Amino acid sequence: MTRQRLQKLMAAAGLCSRRKAELWLQDGRVRVDGQIARLGDQADPDRQSIVVDGRQLHLRQQARVVLLNKPVGVISTCHDPRGRRTVLDLLPPDHRRGLHPVGRLDADSRGALLMTDHGALTLQLTHPRYDHTKTYRVWVEGVPATATLDRWRQGLVLDGLRTRPAGLRLLRQRPQRSLLEVVLQEGRNRQIRRVADHLGHPVIDLQRVAIAHLRLGSLAEGCWRWLNKGEWSSLVSEKQESDRCD
Repeated sequence: MTRQRLQKLMAAAGLCSRRKAELWLQDGRVRVDGQIARLGDQADPDRQSIVVDGRQLHLRQQARVVLLNKPVGVISTCHDPRGRRTVLDLLPPDHRRGLHPVGRLDADSRGALLMTDHGALTLQLTHPRYDHTKTYRVWVEGVPATATLDRWRQGLVLDGLRTRPAGLRLLRQRPQRSLLEVVLQEGRNRQIRRVADHLGHPVIDLQRVAIAHLRLGSLAEGCWRWLNKGEWSSLVSEKQESDRCD
């Protein structure tokens, strides 16, 4: 393995997030070959000893990644203080250890959600600079006019900032409701619902059908499946290419 930044290696080992790893480096909690490491240092884990808080760092051989189809009413977290059902509850108990949701999906929305035990992979899939798209099927009230759909495509101001341009298609229309396909490259809080409300077409039902190229397909609501490395590795590769330009 080539030399890599220590904070990246620590996150890849599932020890902590990259940002927390930077703080640990600043606090002198990391040693490479017996010497205290500093923020910005690199190491080759195949050739050098990396110790964090007195314990040898061991990289994971392969991340575990789950694609699940979240039902409405399930919370996108590992624990809910109010006792509501969480996405972790959808998995068998012996599979839950170390897994956490990648991003979130509102309780009143349904569809595709990823879970993993790999901190670096979570960052790679959620950081906005990597432009990973998310695709939604959205039923809204009424039939939006062409001009209204164009406004949505071009972006609207939410909380003082304009949303990024969105992919938008009218898939089906009924007398009192319409089915839209919405493709986003960002994920502000309840963004689709807020834009739809602003344009006068409140959301009736919102389903995320794809995260980047990973689609729900025939996966039933409330069910899940493991992803093999070939399914998600291209997302990591895109991110690693970006890292070389940092």
